Amino acid sequence: MVSLLIRLFYEFFKVGLFSIGGGMATIPFLSDIGEKTGWFTASDLMNMIAVSESTPGPIGINMATYVGFTVAGVPGAIVSTAGEVAPAIIIILIIAGFLKKFRTNKYVNNAFYGLKPASTGLIGAALLVVVEEVLFPEGFPGDLSLKALILIPIIWYLSNRFKYTKGLHPICFIGICAVVGIVFQFAQ
Repeated sequence: MVSLLIRLFYEFFKVGLFSIGGGMATIPFLSDIGEKTGWFTASDLMNMIAVSESTPGPIGINMATYVGFTVAGVPGAIVSTAGEVAPAIIIILIIAGFLKKFRTNKYVNNAFYGLKPASTGLIGAALLVVVEEVLFPEGFPGDLSLKALILIPIIWYLSNRFKYTKGLHPICFIGICAVVGIVFQFAQ
């Protein structure tokens, strides 16, 4: 059990250290963890994203907590969450000590300029992973999901164009989509 907890901490420490750009930037790293360890499948990852997006809190932390809990219970949830946030805490403490130098340092400014496209690329990669899993649930190339092809334009239209639902809070759409997903699952 101890070696599993150490592995959880290590894997999520790496995610927290290298996933610059927010929670969605963690998805390629989480996909890699799932493939390497077998802790979760690509389908499980999509479910984690859905749950993490619909619950309060940062998506990366929610996902770390979820994976840790499913792998090793409450201790796993605590350890994986600590691993996810530890790099940020360490970096913030280091930067706080040198804040005045960092504010005007042209190399630091240039580094952050370079990190912007990197984080955009990671988020784009996450988008492609999600789109592939939604459209090809059995893996690419495979059968295209007719349900997804029907739902995507309907949800887009209702959330962006239909005047009666345009101003609704996103949580309403999350709830509606959850109900639709349950109905579609029972309709199989």
